[in-house]
Amino acid sequence: MAQAITLARPYARAAFELAHASGALAAWSDALIFAAEVAKDARVAGLGSDPRVLPAQLVALHLPQGMASDAPFAKFLGEVAEHRRMALLPEVADLYESYKRESESQLLVKVTSAMALDSAQTELLKTSLKRRFKREIELETQVDASLLGGVVIDTGSEVIDGSARGRLTRLASALTH
Repeated sequence: MAQAITLARPYARAAFELAHASGALAAWSDALIFAAEVAKDARVAGLGSDPRVLPAQLVALHLPQGMASDAPFAKFLGEVAEHRRMALLPEVADLYESYKRESESQLLVKVTSAMALDSAQTELLKTSLKRRFKREIELETQVDASLLGGVVIDTGSEVIDGSARGRLTRLASALTH
């Protein structure tokens, strides 16, 4: 996994720079998501390393419908295909999205709660996080009943554990030491 991310990083950076220079961050994002989904398909995955399949054929498979074969994104895919790195497209898309969010001063925050959050709780949490991190917040929520209560907030670089399970773990640790 770490090797795939290491190999994907220069491609993601190049894609971001090309998209940013042309002012087409959203279009490239959509195209990369499409190409990544195609690359994940088991029927397509084996073709990337098959020497009988030409790079142009790989590009045609991964190109979103209606996009010209001489578009900048198609040329980018051509470079990836020439180096037989099409399997890296899911990692490239993920890294690209993180670069895009960074450039737009957005922060993806993963919130795990014991119970589903309603819209008022979600908005209050977004407002609080926006004030703390001074960035626009994109929430990704999930429910984990094993937390017993509260929430765990993961920003990627910081984890705030406000769950009952986390508090009990810290209390048990303090009592045993």
